[in-house]
Amino acid sequence: MSTILQILGALGIFLFGMKVMSEGVQKFAGAKMRAALSSITGNRFKGVLTGLVTTGLVQSSSATTVLVVSFVNVGLLTLVESIGVIMGANLGTTLTAWIIAVVGKFSVAKIAVPIIGVGFPMFFVGKGKWKSLGEFILGFGLLFLGLGELKDAVPDLKSGVKSDQGVIDMINYWIGLLSDKGYLTYVLFMIAGIVLTLVVQSSSAAMAITITCASAGWFGSDPFEAFKISAAVVLGENIGTTVTAWLASLGATTDAKRAARAHFLFNMIGTIWMLVVFLIFTQIVWSVAESLPDSLKEAKKEWKGGSGEAEFPSAKVAFATAIFHTSFNLINIAVLVWFVPQIARMVEKWVKPNKDAPKDEKRLRYISQNLVDLGELNLAEAEDSVRKMATHTKEMFEGFTKIFEQPAADLSSEVSRLKKMEDEADLMMEDITEYLVKCVARDMDEDNAYRVTAMIRIVTELEEATDCIYRLVKLAERKYNKGYQFTDHHVEKIGQITTVVGQALRTVENYLLRKTPTDVISAVESLEQQSKSMRKTFNKQAVKRMSEGDIRIEMLYTDINTQLKTLANHARGVMDASDSVVPD
Repeated sequence: MSTILQILGALGIFLFGMKVMSEGVQKFAGAKMRAALSSITGNRFKGVLTGLVTTGLVQSSSATTVLVVSFVNVGLLTLVESIGVIMGANLGTTLTAWIIAVVGKFSVAKIAVPIIGVGFPMFFVGKGKWKSLGEFILGFGLLFLGLGELKDAVPDLKSGVKSDQGVIDMINYWIGLLSDKGYLTYVLFMIAGIVLTLVVQSSSAAMAITITCASAGWFGSDPFEAFKISAAVVLGENIGTTVTAWLASLGATTDAKRAARAHFLFNMIGTIWMLVVFLIFTQIVWSVAESLPDSLKEAKKEWKGGSGEAEFPSAKVAFATAIFHTSFNLINIAVLVWFVPQIARMVEKWVKPNKDAPKDEKRLRYISQNLVDLGELNLAEAEDSVRKMATHTKEMFEGFTKIFEQPAADLSSEVSRLKKMEDEADLMMEDITEYLVKCVARDMDEDNAYRVTAMIRIVTELEEATDCIYRLVKLAERKYNKGYQFTDHHVEKIGQITTVVGQALRTVENYLLRKTPTDVISAVESLEQQSKSMRKTFNKQAVKRMSEGDIRIEMLYTDINTQLKTLANHARGVMDASDSVVPD
């Protein structure tokens, strides 16, 4: 039992270190990673390189693919572009196998603890980018420490140690159950790799377990056979890692679902051709591993075999597995990168558009669903929804204008539609605010935390703007129901303020969360001042007319002017909040 707890504890340190390292690199280079992903512009080879670098930094192909699904969901990446990034992510995750293989060559504690020592003061004392860099280094040290503990915790089945004989007997039972079945053995271990990855929810952790177990002699006394079983498990892990992105795409757009399916299809195609040439390919890889310098492939573990002393080349098995993982993914990419359009067409036929789904989804869903911690990289989803809410507000205002300008038409259905839009705006604000709170709970850096605060202010302003618009709709409805007749003067003046407010809302929509030219900001401020001046002048004139005309009409007229002026105030508030968080 103690052995199992030690293995679980080592895995916990490893996964926690990976999490800390991933969060640190996102804070340190998250903006550049987002910019790189969103600037691929159709170049599949650039996409592969971007996916490779991104996954190499965050050390999680699942995080990269979920991020890709998120970007496709908001329209920052096309389906074809996303497939290139996913291919690169598969290659980037092979770095883990090399780290594990290298770790087996020396005492990890000798480097892990000093690395933690470097990152610790930077993380707790540093600020801004230095703090994020310290977090990355600290996580990197914990990752190494976890690997070292895992290597020490996994029992060497050939060492003759009897302290945990119950665990060893159980392991031997299950390994024996899957072994000695010819080629079927590799298929069964591949399935075991899928299950392992689904259980630990990390292909990197699964890889660490696989290489460590293979090096400890879990897969048999014959090194070559142990390597082949290890390679089969790796194939299964390649399939298992696609499930995270698949789950993240549930409820997302059709293209996001297609991106997740493309990840699965790409890995499945690779696994199928590899199974066909598995015996030949593993023989070639083993030959390459044998040609490595003796300093790399020398034996690290000794155990007593059936006759005399024997050595199990654990390092050779580890490096052979790393070579297999990298070469398999590299060849798979080199072949399939030329067929990205065809893969895209296949998943388009696979995932049909949902005809029953609303064309413009108003609700915002936290894309990672706690499957993978993307931290502040989740903000792309929130930003897209904030822009949708701005468009929603502008369209609602255009609906009011239509009602006001057509007094003779029966627009009761339009009034109902606008009421529904006002209700949707309430839900959008609630969803976006909840989503942003989840994002900021991920301990993001100061700049992005400030950006979240500004977006919360923006959606609050937009929701209040939709309330204003609906009040305007109700005022227009009351005018028609009561039979009040505005003079040409009334219609002209309201039209003037309406034009000014409409310009402000359109400007806000066009420049929201973007770098806004100074003259555009000044223009919105000027429009807000114009509406304020118009409301003041027009309402003064209305008060003078009250002694001569119909007070009820003039009161309705002043109410409309006041609501329009308030709406312009909200437009300026949105623009001020938006511009305050855009970097220079």
